[in-house]
Amino acid sequence: MIPTWAQIGYLVSAVCFIVALKALSSPRSARTGNLIGAAGAVLAVIITFAAYKPQHLAAILIALAIGTVGGVIGSRRVQMTQMPQLVALFNGVGGGAAALVALLELDEVSSDATVAAIASAFTILVGAISFSGSVVTFAKLQELMTTRPVTFPGLPVIFIASLLGGLALAGWLVSDPRVWVGILLCLLGLAIGVMLVLPVGGADVPIVISLLNAFTGLTVAAGGYVLGNTLLLVAGTLVGAAGSLLTKLMANAMGRSVFNILFGAVRGGSTLGAGTASDRPVISAGPEDVAILLGYAGKVIIVPGYGLAVAQAQHTLRDLVEELHSRGVKVDYAIHPVAGRMPGHMNVLLAEAQVPYDQLREMDDINGDFKTTDVVLVVGANDVVNPAARTTPSAPIYGMPILNADEANRVIFLKRSMRPGFAGIENELLYDPKTTLLFGDARETLTKLLAALKTI
Repeated sequence: MIPTWAQIGYLVSAVCFIVALKALSSPRSARTGNLIGAAGAVLAVIITFAAYKPQHLAAILIALAIGTVGGVIGSRRVQMTQMPQLVALFNGVGGGAAALVALLELDEVSSDATVAAIASAFTILVGAISFSGSVVTFAKLQELMTTRPVTFPGLPVIFIASLLGGLALAGWLVSDPRVWVGILLCLLGLAIGVMLVLPVGGADVPIVISLLNAFTGLTVAAGGYVLGNTLLLVAGTLVGAAGSLLTKLMANAMGRSVFNILFGAVRGGSTLGAGTASDRPVISAGPEDVAILLGYAGKVIIVPGYGLAVAQAQHTLRDLVEELHSRGVKVDYAIHPVAGRMPGHMNVLLAEAQVPYDQLREMDDINGDFKTTDVVLVVGANDVVNPAARTTPSAPIYGMPILNADEANRVIFLKRSMRPGFAGIENELLYDPKTTLLFGDARETLTKLLAALKTI
């Protein structure tokens, strides 16, 4: 029986998680929310040690120390462009841990405890799917394997057969909770997770990370029921609900259904990943010409993308915007929901460079302003301003809401090359007569552009 004081402590931890989740919804309060959530987790761990007095204390403390050191080193060394990979790994570890705990608890589940057996079977199967799927998403984003969809003849049949087999094994485990049946279910779940993510293209992987995050949350909640731990139940439910909502919102932002994202490649309609560079003629210019366009503009909108994060050019971009402000130019940042690799990627990147929050405007808020904008400066983005999303039904991004950069008077693209974005299709806006391209690494180009602007 959990002591009353421990239950109260767990309640405080649960409240911390809820407050943290709410605070994470705003850039201004996100850092505080993160600290509150971490404090709730630390409190929960301390209460668990004090209330349960676990055996094998030395081994547990050693594992905690190793995990803490690994987490600190990993989080400090990870680059901003690699955040999705880190999230995928953390998520996978959570799902795998939940599955292992459920396996270890099978000996304590009696055949007449039906609900507990169902929760155990669910945790093992879904936790294993989340773990292996997250490993594949990490490999795709880290480019340890191809970012293109991986399919093979018979994949749909094998996948459906594996799902049915998983349900059959889960039913067997519920009626006869044996460890070896749980192990078979776990192994099958690992295979299902791999087959679930392999057909997903690189641009869609962040959405799958969010979906797998929801899976992990649900497994933690089910594990909380098995262990009789209300805090795990609450925390897992929060993660599961938040991950599900985020997955839906991201899919909506891309104008596609979750089913299409997961299985579009099997049907021939998924995002295929970056294609080859085009040799069509474009209008290009040097930093001095672009500086003149920006310096004499009345209103400028910046569209940041993944290329900005890769070049780590956010600080230079902020300096450029401050120089424009000093000249009386009105400047805003247009943030697309799926710019970068995850929701909020650009917000975090620009916040790191101390860009004021009121300059960051979401797509729905700023899209009506492009018609009255003199110059749009696109830094490392492509698909989020590609008009094919509106005009080309055969395009993999067709139906995705985009930023209306094509409605501005002039458009400037900062690009390394003519290579398409993750959607693997050309952006016709690049060939529009009102579009000028400035080639090169974003940080180097912005540095030259800033120097040229100061001489005007």
